[in-house]
Amino acid sequence: MILPLLDADNVDFPATEQALDDPNGLLAVGGALTPDWLLAAYRRGIFPWFSDDQPILWWSPSPRCVFFPCEVTFSRSLRKTLRRQRYQVTFDQAFSAVMQGCAGPRPDDSGTWITNEMHCAYQLMHARGHAHSVEAWEDGELVGGLYGIAIGRVFFGESMFHRATDASKVAFAHLIAQLRQWDCQLIDCQVSNPHLASLGAQEISRSRFEAKLQNEVARPGFPAPWPRMAPSPES
Repeated sequence: MILPLLDADNVDFPATEQALDDPNGLLAVGGALTPDWLLAAYRRGIFPWFSDDQPILWWSPSPRCVFFPCEVTFSRSLRKTLRRQRYQVTFDQAFSAVMQGCAGPRPDDSGTWITNEMHCAYQLMHARGHAHSVEAWEDGELVGGLYGIAIGRVFFGESMFHRATDASKVAFAHLIAQLRQWDCQLIDCQVSNPHLASLGAQEISRSRFEAKLQNEVARPGFPAPWPRMAPSPES
């Protein structure tokens, strides 16, 4: 099958039902990484994912990995870590540094999909209030965090990293606490992995995901700007 080639001057995507089964969810190639393209994509459950030697690739996998914030529970060990208050957690205080941390080398992966082009695009989204970061600090040093896109009452998680034990999990727990306060009903995590599964992520069909997504992106967005300090989760 030949992938649709998107015109960078015309923001438009094919129906997600046209996405390939192998590789799972590959939908189209081309377009641009401007805010207009990215916002249009996320509103339809489509996201960019490509490496330096590839053109822009757009994806809509099925099943879809999600969290329902009201259903998330934390492990006993994570609750113990939260009670110790080892890390200070903030919002939107080091967006670029969080992206750099997420792009850093990992033991199980020699490369990164967070290219310079991707970094610049999401930095612009952050400047315009669409992208947000959660930071975990220890003694003034950034030791973990995550970032993503917020549209309506949906948070689209992009990536997380840690340099200290449970730092990204603590950042995630504080994000969950804030999103619950804002009545967020859906966190998109795109594709499942063992780390997300350990935090309680679920896999649902594309059709169920898109039905839920359309309801939630149409709701009023989260308050802006986000508060500097993240609320403490129930431990």
